[in-house]
Amino acid sequence: MPDRPIVRLLPGRHKRLKLGHPWAYSNEIDMTAEVRRIEPGSSVTLVNAGGEPLGAAIFNPHSLAAARLLGRDTSLVPDRSWLGSRLKAAADLRTRLGLMPYCRLVHAEADGLPGVIVDLFGDVAVVQLNTAGMARLEGEIIDAVREVLDPAVLLFRNDSAIRGMEGLEREVRVVFGELAGPVPLIENGQRFLCDPAGGQKTGWFYDQRENRAFVARFARGARVLDIYAYLGGFGLQALAAGAREAVLVDRSEAALALARRSADGFRAEWIKADAFTFLEDTGIGCFDLVVVDPPAFVKSRKDLAAGLRGYRKLVRLAARRVARGGVLFAASCSHNVGAEQFAAEFGRGLGEAGRLGRILRFAGAGPDHPVHPMLPESAYLKAIVAQLD
Repeated sequence: MPDRPIVRLLPGRHKRLKLGHPWAYSNEIDMTAEVRRIEPGSSVTLVNAGGEPLGAAIFNPHSLAAARLLGRDTSLVPDRSWLGSRLKAAADLRTRLGLMPYCRLVHAEADGLPGVIVDLFGDVAVVQLNTAGMARLEGEIIDAVREVLDPAVLLFRNDSAIRGMEGLEREVRVVFGELAGPVPLIENGQRFLCDPAGGQKTGWFYDQRENRAFVARFARGARVLDIYAYLGGFGLQALAAGAREAVLVDRSEAALALARRSADGFRAEWIKADAFTFLEDTGIGCFDLVVVDPPAFVKSRKDLAAGLRGYRKLVRLAARRVARGGVLFAASCSHNVGAEQFAAEFGRGLGEAGRLGRILRFAGAGPDHPVHPMLPESAYLKAIVAQLD
C-alpha cells in the first residue's frame, strides 16, 4: 500500500461504498484535525471504521463529496500510466461504438476518472478538470492525453461552477496547439461548427446525438420549430433529413451566427428571442415537429418546485404549437429532476394545453455519456418524444 494519508469512515457509513458508490460524503468521514489538514486533492487510502481498506481515493476536506474513489485496489497510484490506461479504455469503447473522433471521450466517474470531462472535436481535445484531485494531476493528465490521443490542440475549459465548490479557480486556456476560431464536428452525417473556447460547456452537446437522429425520422416534408436551438443540432439535422423549412430560436446571437454558417444552403429562419416569449406569440402558427431542449431549470434542490413548473409551462406552450398529428420533443438536463418527475410534468403540460396523444420514446443521453450504476446524478438527461392528436 502506498505511503499516503488514511481517511476513515464513521461506523456503519461504509455500506454504500462497498456496494459500488464512488463517493464518501464529508458527514460520513471521521473528520479529525489531522484529516482536515490533508491538502485538497491529495491521494488517500479510504478505510472503514474498523480499518478495512475500501480503496484508493482523491480527497478534499472542504467538499461535500469529500472522497472520490479511484478504484478498490489500495495499491493504485494515480500517475501518468494509470491515467493513460483509463483514457485508452474510454477511447477503445468509443471506437467500438463508432463515434471517434467526434464524441465525449471521458464522462467523469462513469469512465473511472472522477470529475474529468473530455470532449473530442476531431484533432481538438477539450478537457474539464472539475475536482481538486484531478486538478492536482494536471501535468500527468496533459502527458496522458498527448500519449493516448495525440491531438493537435488541447484546450482546458475549466470554467464550470463545480470548480468553485472544490476551491478551484476558473480558467479557459489553450495548453498546446493553436485554436484560431470555431472548429468543425460531424454528427449523424451533418457538419457543424462549434466554439470550444467560448460556447456553452465544452462547445457542443453530444449527449443528444441519438435523440436528434430519432427526431429527424419525423422531419421529411415537415415544418420544424427548434426552440433553444443553440448551434442548430436538432433543426439542421431535421433539414438534412428532408424538412421543408425550419425556424431556429435562441437568445444567443453568437450561437445563431455559428448555426447559420453550418446551414449549408438549407431553408431556415433564425430568430433571436426568449423561448417563452416566442412560444406565447399566437401569430407563429403551428409546426409538424417542435423541439424544446432547454438549459437546466433546476440547478439545486431548492429550485425544484419552480423548475418543475417551468418544464410544465414549456410543454404547455410548445404543445399548442404542434399541428394535429405532429411530434413534440422535450428534454430536461437537470440532474435534480427525476425521470418520473419530468414525465409527470410533461403529461400535465399536455393536459393544460388541451392536447392528447401518445409517447413514442423515453430516452437519456447517448452511449458516450455512460451512467455510473450507483450514481443517479450521472443519468441527468431525460427526453420524451410524443405524437399529439
